[in-house]
Amino acid sequence: MAAQPGPVSRDQASEGVGVARHTAKFHLDKLVEEGLLDPDFKRMSGRQGRGAGRPAKLYRLAGELMARAIEDSAQTGVAVVDALHGAATDLGATLGERLRPDVAVAPGRERLIAAACGTLSAHGCEPRRQGDTITMANCPFDALAREHTALVCGMNLALLGALADQVGAGLLGARLDPAADRCCVVLSAG
Repeated sequence: MAAQPGPVSRDQASEGVGVARHTAKFHLDKLVEEGLLDPDFKRMSGRQGRGAGRPAKLYRLAGELMARAIEDSAQTGVAVVDALHGAATDLGATLGERLRPDVAVAPGRERLIAAACGTLSAHGCEPRRQGDTITMANCPFDALAREHTALVCGMNLALLGALADQVGAGLLGARLDPAADRCCVVLSAG
């Protein structure tokens, strides 16, 4: 994984280490559970829309945002935490931009919450709806959050806050709301 230039599919991982696909899947999913890999989804065929097939689950190193922040900090002199929040904000804005067309097609709170849950699910979160609030049953950076809580929770808040901002003013809001057995950031509609 670390030697590859980008995300790796299950097939690529199984071929790379010479094991069966289901064995590679098992081990990749365990690494995701431990917070050592971050899953991503992409259609490998390049086709879009209906009939394009299911997106493949790809795996990338969870430290990608942190590495980008460290590089930015070294190049610009910006504090590492500020660079990390900037990198998370950029990713959140990108996710929000992808979410915005879904909401524009069928506006309304129900569609907004469903679309936000779909986007978050596709990026390694396990969104759970509770009324107008979305909580994450997991934190994609859980292993890091246990040791570096303020750093990781601040990064998640920047990421989900930027996602909410891109959807449209006042439609979604992100806030810190730490609790056991879930991500520290929640999204609320309205």
